[in-house]
Amino acid sequence: MRSSSPDFFSDAPSPQRPASGVTRRALLQTAPAALAPLASGPETAAAAPAKPNIVLFISDQFRWDCVGAMGLNPMNLTPNIDAMASRGVLFRNAFTNQPVCAPARATLFSGQYPARHGVWRNGLGLPPDADTLAGCLRKGGYSANYLGKWHLAANHGDPQATRGPVSPEQRGGFLDLWQAANVLEFTSHAYEGELYDNDGSPIRFSGVYRADFMTGLARRFLRSAKPPFLLALSYLETHHQNDTDSFDAPREYAGRYKSCFVPQDLRPLPGTWPSQLPDYYGCVRKIDEAVGAVRSALVETGLDRNTIFIFTSDHGCHFKTRNAEYKRSPHESSIHVPLVIEGPRFNRPRVVSELVSLVDIAPTLLAAAGVAVPQSMQGCNFLRLAEGPSEGWRNEVYFEMSETSTGRGLRTPRYTLGAAVPKLPGWTAAASGERYVEYALYDLFADPYQHVNLAGTQSAAEVSADLRRRLAGWIVESGSPAAAVDPAFFPYI
Repeated sequence: MRSSSPDFFSDAPSPQRPASGVTRRALLQTAPAALAPLASGPETAAAAPAKPNIVLFISDQFRWDCVGAMGLNPMNLTPNIDAMASRGVLFRNAFTNQPVCAPARATLFSGQYPARHGVWRNGLGLPPDADTLAGCLRKGGYSANYLGKWHLAANHGDPQATRGPVSPEQRGGFLDLWQAANVLEFTSHAYEGELYDNDGSPIRFSGVYRADFMTGLARRFLRSAKPPFLLALSYLETHHQNDTDSFDAPREYAGRYKSCFVPQDLRPLPGTWPSQLPDYYGCVRKIDEAVGAVRSALVETGLDRNTIFIFTSDHGCHFKTRNAEYKRSPHESSIHVPLVIEGPRFNRPRVVSELVSLVDIAPTLLAAAGVAVPQSMQGCNFLRLAEGPSEGWRNEVYFEMSETSTGRGLRTPRYTLGAAVPKLPGWTAAASGERYVEYALYDLFADPYQHVNLAGTQSAAEVSADLRRRLAGWIVESGSPAAAVDPAFFPYI
């Protein structure tokens, strides 16, 4: 494959083609306040507040505890993300609502739970008529631009069908600059691959690390961007390379982390972490460099003065310690994700301990942009958490599981409850219309690394009953059929 340019952070010509042309949210949403104007030219008294640009940076399969600002990993892997946290808002307890790529991304962009938006497993497409962050912002005068991994085009049962270009109607409202691949893990390797442009023509790269190529495209866009804009940057790193089942760190970090800190949730459990963690850390370090390079481009262009910059992930990574793959479980290593936001409305240092989740991001960003939040969105605007008051916040997170099981779960400040349908394969059904059975219950105060499963134990019976009752209510509220949540059949310890 040919290389598009040897210097992806330079002003070299771009390879891109020209762009083509009563819920929980309703109960808790607060009205967005006016944003202070940050104009580059002469101001007048009648000038309207400038709408903030939005840069949404998504790293795939990024463990929340790798962020140094969380205080749990001593390896200094994320100095740029830590600097973001020092300038803006660090959400200590952010969660995915489905620890699988496509369902998590559909939730992030639609503000709905998987049961409502319908992407309950990989391979299902976001409905073309869905109210999305991109679509709503475009109606509000924004351009909506996308770079990287998409994973929200329907393959209709044929995995090969979405390994080429993504048609405009399947782009979730990102109808301006488009340089993306639906499943980047299958159209690229660490040092070669391809994305597709607005017209479906390939944008190939070779001899440059995949994340660096993406960052070069992002910096080129920012140097000529016309506000207001939404730019979603969806990196494949830190996801494993599917065909080799390995984490492909950049060459400059190969071998650097052989003697590394091991997170305590992994230490006593068999899995792939002894061989894979060093290269995973190399991918983490490269993602942090990309965050720094994108942030530098914002500063160089002056866009940082009126841009909301978000760093997050779709799910975590447990290195095959909890089941036979990397996520798809109710454990912190799967569902807990990083979330750091800086910029207008998030520009004072603050640590938020309340629980939030991906379903809340779209309504929050729309509110911050002064754009109406559609009633279809089930998430809540958490702007007020970033600004101080938290009274009335529903401080728990509902999540779903698929592919390894047909499951549902609840995360509260103290407990995690996981329930699933016995003997129902996770690729078979979106939900149960009858019953789920508790199989995981952890007390995070006593057991933060989730090594002692209390499901089915007498000591946890009262707590279990309360959590199962609340989970049954969430199942209905999310859009799933009503179902009972039964206690565990036997102790799981």
